[in-house]
Amino acid sequence: MNRNRLKAARGAVAAAGLALAAALPANAQTTQSVEQFYKGKQIDVIIYTANNSAYDFYARLLTTHMGRFLPGKPTFVHKNMVGAGGLTASRHLYTVAPKDGSVIGTVGRGLAFDPILGRNDLGIDFLKFNWIGSMNRESTVALAWNDPRVKVKTFEDLQKTELLVPGTGAGADSELIPVALNFLAGTKFKIVKGYKNTGSAALAVESGELEGIAYWSWSALRSSNMHWINDNKINMLFHTGDRVHPEIPKVRLIRDLVKEPTKKAALEFILARELLGRPFLAPPDVPADRVKALRDAFNATLKDKEFLVDAERRRAEINLVTGAEIDQILKTAVAAPKSVIDTVKQALGQK
Repeated sequence: MNRNRLKAARGAVAAAGLALAAALPANAQTTQSVEQFYKGKQIDVIIYTANNSAYDFYARLLTTHMGRFLPGKPTFVHKNMVGAGGLTASRHLYTVAPKDGSVIGTVGRGLAFDPILGRNDLGIDFLKFNWIGSMNRESTVALAWNDPRVKVKTFEDLQKTELLVPGTGAGADSELIPVALNFLAGTKFKIVKGYKNTGSAALAVESGELEGIAYWSWSALRSSNMHWINDNKINMLFHTGDRVHPEIPKVRLIRDLVKEPTKKAALEFILARELLGRPFLAPPDVPADRVKALRDAFNATLKDKEFLVDAERRRAEINLVTGAEIDQILKTAVAAPKSVIDTVKQALGQK
């Protein structure tokens, strides 16, 4: 082979090598160490809700501390990306954001379950995201105002007597979950629509316009209206967590109050979103070592004494759910039997 042909052959091999590298997933290409990659960098944090929302609050609390535990100690920049009930942020993270570990986000915990229920227009496979973890294992409470005019005092009362509760928008959990509970648990929530948020609805409860709230996260209730509990203003009818809550140990679990097997399984499916709490994720195809670093930093942050003191000062409930646990929750949901999915759809009014 003459020199020119040899040179051409080497060039072709080099070009083929570059093409192969481009075709490989990101986690097969990285040669930089995690510390080298993150040193001096900013990590964009995509938040699907507006500034001062609960998701925004948790994201800013996390990133105040998480940089201490990531190699290279990067800083964080928050970007609120509101739209389409969280789809705008989710699609950005799935298709637009760099897949190198420089962008993470927090999205609505319920969106990942929509494709399982047959919503095929999202264009997102949530199992392909790299789930970093969740800051709490959310538990919501159903409550009735403790007043003689309100006849509902217990769960059993709620199965016999209507309770006027707020709805905060079509498709919101405040409207979907009570409807599902009426079907699955025999409750008699009567939704009054048109409330801006649960905070405004709480004022309506105090004024006598409403009789209770069907679906309010314990973390939000304790941070904004703890005086209701301290002053015995409410009767808590049940909570939706998957275990006895240490702060409200006498409040019953709705999961234990539904006995029929298929309905119980459907309820578990619907409430699985709450186990995701306040979830954080990275785009698909981020290099594996960077995903591990993000997960390790997240876990270390949520166990850190300084962080926990700050969280307590801000009255934020913290219960670590790891990225691996989120992966398993979603895989279990995907594997749910058709009979359960059909019952879930019926409970949510989708069938």
